[in-house]
Amino acid sequence: MALFSTQTRTTTRDLLTLAWPVILARIGIMTMGLTDAIVVGNFSSRELAYHSLAWAPTSVIVTTAVGLLLGVQVMTARLIGEGRRQEAGAVLRRGVVYSLQIGVVSMVALIAFGPWALRNMGLEAGLGEGSGPALIVFALSMPFYLVSVSAQFFLEALGRPKPGMIAMWVANGINLGLNLLLVPDLFGVGVAGAEASAWATFGARLALAAFLIFFILRLPEARALGVFNRPRPDRVASGEQVKIGAGAGASYFIEVGAFALMTLIAGQLGTAETAAWAVVLNISAIIFMVPMGMSSATAVLVGGAYGGRDGRGVMRAGLVGIAVVTALTLAIAVAVWPSAGLMVAAYNRDPALLAIAAPALVLATLFFVADGIQVVAAQANRAAGDVWWPTIMHFVAYGAIMMPLGWFLAHEIGVNGLVWAVIVASLVSSTLLTGRFVRISRRLSPMPPAAL
Repeated sequence: MALFSTQTRTTTRDLLTLAWPVILARIGIMTMGLTDAIVVGNFSSRELAYHSLAWAPTSVIVTTAVGLLLGVQVMTARLIGEGRRQEAGAVLRRGVVYSLQIGVVSMVALIAFGPWALRNMGLEAGLGEGSGPALIVFALSMPFYLVSVSAQFFLEALGRPKPGMIAMWVANGINLGLNLLLVPDLFGVGVAGAEASAWATFGARLALAAFLIFFILRLPEARALGVFNRPRPDRVASGEQVKIGAGAGASYFIEVGAFALMTLIAGQLGTAETAAWAVVLNISAIIFMVPMGMSSATAVLVGGAYGGRDGRGVMRAGLVGIAVVTALTLAIAVAVWPSAGLMVAAYNRDPALLAIAAPALVLATLFFVADGIQVVAAQANRAAGDVWWPTIMHFVAYGAIMMPLGWFLAHEIGVNGLVWAVIVASLVSSTLLTGRFVRISRRLSPMPPAAL
């Protein structure tokens, strides 16, 4: 791939045009949760504890479910690349049905077992009982949110990410407004605090799903895309869509589960260490939305090239995505490094917390680049037809290496040990996944178009 060729410059421009609305939409997801925490925390610290405990199990399921729906984005991009736009609607319809199935099953499971689990976790008296109602409301909103994810993935694959971005930030406005009205129970309905905030999230998610579905149905090219056509039974296409999502969902579950365990390890160190790790993880998660958005944009371009039987285009799109995310995350790391103390102080000014969290955040900047590379490379691999190897590599890096290494180093050097474990795991993951992508794309590149 020529570094400054016309094709490379065009791919870079297309990637950036697609990526910035996607990145802002992903940041909007984090902002919604942050808004809930701020409003509830200012209302009552006890209610904030209820909210956090209610959100914890739902967040694992939401993250996994979003991965399960990635097939909507990849398969739509492939069909567009193949010139089979009229079949894209079938992917969306399968995705919406799949969203509802996953959402309903998740909802029922969370309602049936979530409150019981919280009551029997050995929490401080009253915490399990107090967080149960909010968990139930979060569960009720699950189907709506997953339908919105399918719709957003579909629009991004069509090269139209801005409506999803706008919808996400409108939903944030709705969420903030409802939080300010419901959390203090200004209407006197008898529901306040964490449960009321969960209802605000319910309203925002319902509005988000309704807006995106309505927007798609009103697209001038909706009929040409086959949105209104009942899809013909296609076991191959349906199976591929599910397989792509299963691989991504498994990867997301491994990562979320691994970082949840790292939080439990931090809990073994002490209260200040746990709080410091939570601050570092939260800041890192917000920053991670940038490579997450880049990974979606890269997957769309790689999927389009793959569908268009353009092996060299697959390599070009993937490597451009990796190069751009490297530059962006490096710039972010350089900016965060000197301002780490101020960022931590925005959360809490406790000197004991600052003494632990600020150095840990400085150290964390060392994994920003590798973490960004690995998520972009993973999505590029899946878009190029390599579904399960990224999942295996995530398990090796985050399951087999990060968790035991984190436990050992944390008990040796504290929170910095957890950060070092993430650094090592991210380096391993980025190296394995980038190498895998180069190998896959080289195998595709020499092939004549008809052979792909």
